[in-house]
Amino acid sequence: MRIESELKLDFDDVLLRPKRSTLQSRQQVSLEREFQFKHGGTYKGIPIMAANMDGVGTKQMAASLKKLDLFTCLVKSIKTESLRDFFYEFNVDQHAAVTIGVSQEEIKKFTDTYKLVRVMRPLNYVCIDVANGYTKKLGNVVRDIREFAPSINIIAGNVVTAEMVEELLLAGADIIKVGIGSGAVCTTRVKTGVGYPQFSAIAECADAAHGLGGHIISDGGCNNTGDVAKAFGAGADFVMLGSMLAGHKEGGGEVMEEDGRSVVKFYGMSSKTANEKHFGGLMDYRTSEGRTVHIPYKGEIKDTVQDILGGVRSACTYVGARELKHLSKCATFVRVNNTHNNLLEKYTVGY
Repeated sequence: MRIESELKLDFDDVLLRPKRSTLQSRQQVSLEREFQFKHGGTYKGIPIMAANMDGVGTKQMAASLKKLDLFTCLVKSIKTESLRDFFYEFNVDQHAAVTIGVSQEEIKKFTDTYKLVRVMRPLNYVCIDVANGYTKKLGNVVRDIREFAPSINIIAGNVVTAEMVEELLLAGADIIKVGIGSGAVCTTRVKTGVGYPQFSAIAECADAAHGLGGHIISDGGCNNTGDVAKAFGAGADFVMLGSMLAGHKEGGGEVMEEDGRSVVKFYGMSSKTANEKHFGGLMDYRTSEGRTVHIPYKGEIKDTVQDILGGVRSACTYVGARELKHLSKCATFVRVNNTHNNLLEKYTVGY
């Protein structure tokens, strides 16, 4: 047993320090990024991603977010033929990833989808997603996918430490998904005691990835637009959102009435609800590592996206970053023991 005594930080532990700026307006801030990936691919757009979760990573969400220049990692449960038709119909190949696990069935789904979609156009992204990215199997699947599709952009995760970022990049990945236990509907830290504060995970993993020509996604832990700005400031290339994008029309969930308000069911992908939906229930060797919640129905996604992008633009103006790519270079963080005044929070009726 050993203990690492260095303090690790979460989003609630820091604030961006304001600096002098020559920017006159938030309108002057560009949030578009252009990335050249390790194995030759490129991305151009706003680097915010919808998570591959039920109620978030849907085909409808991907179609809507493409119009707003954002990215979507589609849920694993979408069938091969449906994926083929979707990529044909909506042409979102630069703004959406097929998501798979590491089982042979999942790998076959990807290879079949890849062959079907390639008849009309390239399939540019695959997200290889497991809750525990520290298993040897993930690295092996990354190698297999890289060999099968040399030019595809591979997203792999989840991990939270520099050495695993490096291992997955060397195995053939382009973008590493960073985050364990930080999601709003994730209970991994409660059930297992495992995790890593998200702000420190981003900073450490970004440093490792950028040294090898790779990129990272901050996945989980963003409760508000300020957290999104902090994630970019810490060094994340992409920020993936789940709960902040849940509860919208594009998520496809049933809208219910509860205590006089409209709500939608949302749940973690390791929850009992998700296991019952996709696998017929929890296996006898597992525990639920996610919660099920009813969140307010928010209507169409565009207003929420406007709020998020507006917050990030404002953060850039406070620190003098004319472009999003400059935010991490301009960012100075201060450690705090309280980030905001919540005196009237319980009385809030709108923003």
